[in-house]
Amino acid sequence: MPHGLDIDQLRTFLAIAELGSFTKAAEAVHKTQSAVSMQMRRLEERLERPIFVKDGRNSRLTEDGHRLIEYAQRMIRLNDETLLAFSEPTMVGMVRLGLPDDYAERLLPQVLAAFARLNPAIEIAVQCQGSIFTGQMIARGDLDIAIVTSGDCVGFQGDVIRREQLHWVAPANRCIHTEEPVRLALGPTTCSWRTQAVSLLDRLNRRYCVAYSSSSAAALISAVQAGLAIAVLPESAVRSGMRILGENDGFPALPHCDITMLRAATATDPVHDALCAHIQAAIGNVSMNMAAA
Repeated sequence: MPHGLDIDQLRTFLAIAELGSFTKAAEAVHKTQSAVSMQMRRLEERLERPIFVKDGRNSRLTEDGHRLIEYAQRMIRLNDETLLAFSEPTMVGMVRLGLPDDYAERLLPQVLAAFARLNPAIEIAVQCQGSIFTGQMIARGDLDIAIVTSGDCVGFQGDVIRREQLHWVAPANRCIHTEEPVRLALGPTTCSWRTQAVSLLDRLNRRYCVAYSSSSAAALISAVQAGLAIAVLPESAVRSGMRILGENDGFPALPHCDITMLRAATATDPVHDALCAHIQAAIGNVSMNMAAA
């Protein structure tokens, strides 16, 4: 086996492992997808074994690929610490990021893990609260960047970065959706998902009661998992043990949910540009044309 591993190749490898695709990793490390693929081929040649295997149209890590993650993290950490000890970092600062707790659980880990590896001298201070309060903090300048539900922040100017289908979600092992009135676990009265859900049920004259109301997504998900109520959740929040209800179950189709990135008027530094670009690359699935549609 040739001596020495390329740190840049390892950094790209970790971006793929953390973001889940070559395409998202290419955007995060500012390379073309072909360049990323070439780097991974050369890394596999150095290791003399495959670290990715084709899985339909996508690629997934092999067992050796999973083993490589920890070694790559340690090598990159030591490399970055060494360079930091002998030079001034090119980008230093702090960014205040706000978002609801459900986005923090589902989207934040993959965003921050990869960003911290690429920008070790930028500190991220995270605050979790509802979309409306988060938008107000952006307006006051108490936050720099925010990820919010578009329907909850209609008065704020931002960029739609992600679009997901909303679903009625019930426990897979119980038929509580057939009960009358149907018990719901929904956000507070200010939540746009709640407003849309109850409006659709009202049109069908379907009897319901809001048995659980919380701004915490974890609380609503727990109510579903315990078999106590039906919730309205975006596609990425649906977990094993849950069942998506449709029109055949007596539940009308829900609209999609837009996720918007807000930026304070004072957030104009390169560190803010870097995090905004990384969020778009890491979790964005909406092009500018789709967002405008």
